[in-house]
Amino acid sequence: MNINLSATVIAAVSSFLLGGLWYSEALFGRTWNTENGGIDKQAGHPGKVFAISFLFSLIAAFTFACWLGAAPSLEAALKAGVLAGGGFVAASFGINYQFAQRSFKLWLIDGGYHLAQFCLFGLILGLWH
Repeated sequence: MNINLSATVIAAVSSFLLGGLWYSEALFGRTWNTENGGIDKQAGHPGKVFAISFLFSLIAAFTFACWLGAAPSLEAALKAGVLAGGGFVAASFGINYQFAQRSFKLWLIDGGYHLAQFCLFGLILGLWH
């Protein structure tokens, strides 16, 4: 495994920041909350939620970096981001959302986030050699 650990950590941080914006009131937060039937804001300690979420972002970025290999071209990394975010993650969410009878709008928000997340991973890892 010859990956750039600094770029991988920055990719994880970027997806965490993207999620903060994506699910904020400024973008899709209100709609996401409504489509989920409302979220109990008292559920779970925010520090624990953010820490575990960042850990998952780090795992996703590290796994993606391993999949790309050392020094991927920008084009290859962006294509891989579209494939991973759209073809693996969003499509898998689509299957789950159908069985859970969740809305198409909710799938667009969540699937769109992961598509953007992995494209951002590809951008960072493809530019940073």
